[in-house]
Amino acid sequence: MNINKQLLLSSITLSIYIFSGCQSEINSFEKETSSNINRDFKWELPNGVIPPRVPESNPMSSDKVKLGRFLFYDKKLSGNETFSCSSCHFQEFAFADKNKVGIGSTGEFNIRNPQHLTNSAYYTTLSWANPAIGTLERFIILPLTGDSPIEMGVIDKETEQKVLARFETNETYINMFNLAFPNDPRITLDNIVKALATFIRTMNSFNSPYDRYTRGERDAMSEAQKRGMNIFFGEKAECFHCHDGENFSDSTANEKSFFIEQNFHNIGLYKRYKDGNGGLFENSQNESDHGKFRVPSLRNVEVTAPYMHDGSMATLDEIIDLHSNGGRGDGIQNPNLDPLISAKKFTVDEKADLIEFLKSLTDQELLTNQKLSNPFINKSEN
Repeated sequence: MNINKQLLLSSITLSIYIFSGCQSEINSFEKETSSNINRDFKWELPNGVIPPRVPESNPMSSDKVKLGRFLFYDKKLSGNETFSCSSCHFQEFAFADKNKVGIGSTGEFNIRNPQHLTNSAYYTTLSWANPAIGTLERFIILPLTGDSPIEMGVIDKETEQKVLARFETNETYINMFNLAFPNDPRITLDNIVKALATFIRTMNSFNSPYDRYTRGERDAMSEAQKRGMNIFFGEKAECFHCHDGENFSDSTANEKSFFIEQNFHNIGLYKRYKDGNGGLFENSQNESDHGKFRVPSLRNVEVTAPYMHDGSMATLDEIIDLHSNGGRGDGIQNPNLDPLISAKKFTVDEKADLIEFLKSLTDQELLTNQKLSNPFINKSEN
C-alpha cells in the first residue's frame, strides 16, 4: 500500500497534535538549534546520526546529565523511599522492565507495560497512546506525581515537600543542582524533571550490528540477519512502513525534522480491547481509534520482553506469528485493524531470519555503558 495513503488511513499527525493542546511544545521545538547546548556538552553519537530534539527551556549540559543520572537511580525520589526510576527501567534490558505491567512503589499494578527508554528522546509522543505527551519533561512528571501512588508516589504537596527536603539537606545534591542550574539552582520538582529528561536524552543506541553494517562493516551481521533485513524492508513483510527511520518507529523526529508526525496503529491483538486500556480511544473518544497504540522502537527488542502495551507477548516468535497471521486470535476480526496488518504467511525460514534480524538491533554498548550505569555502585565513574 502507498505510504501516503496509509498515513491518511491510520495516522494521527501534526493537526491532531495541535488539537491536543500541544502547540506550545511544538513552538518551543521550532526554536531549537545546536546553540541550545552548553559548550561543555557533546553528543556521543556516530557520524551521520542527527541529535534528538531538545526544548529551548531545558538545554543540554554535562552537569545536568550527571545530576539526572544520580536522580534516576536514587530511591529518595519516591514518596516512600523504596523506588527509583531504575526500579522499572533496567540498563541490561535497554532500560525496560521484565514485568508484564508496571509495579509501583506501593506494590500497585499499572495497566501498561513499562516502555524501554532507549532513544526515547527521538519519539514524538512518549506515551503508548496519548498525543499530548510530546516531550520527556511532560512524560516524566506522570510517574512522579500520578493521581494514585502507583509509581513514584509523589501524590500531593505534602509528599512533594518531604521528597524535596531529602535533597535540600544533602550537600552533594546541593552542589550538583548549583552546577546543573547556575541561574536557578533551587531544588524543585521542575528542576528534578529537567535533569532526569536531560540524562534520559543520552540513552541513545546506534551501535548495534545493524548500525555497524550500514556504516560499512560488512561482517557485522550474519547471513541470516542480512536475509531477515531484506525481508523486513521488503514489500511482503512491510515492517518498515511502521518501524521506519533511525528509531524504527514512525513517531520519530530529530532536531532537523520539519514535520512532527504521531502515528497510532491497531495491530489486532484483540477483537475488543479492555475498557480503560483502549489505546488512543481513551484520549480521543473516537471509536475508530479503539485499540490504536504508538509503534514502539525495535531497537534492542531482543532484550525488552515482554512486548505490547499490556505485556501480553513474551517472545519474538509470538510477534512474528502475529504479523504472519494478520493479527492474534480473534484480533484478526477487529474492525479497526490497520490496513498494513494482513496475513503475510511467512515460511519457517523467513520467520527465523526475521528474528535474527531483530537480534541484530541489540546494542551491547548501550547495555554496558558505564556512563549510564548506577553511580551509587560504580563510584569510580563519578
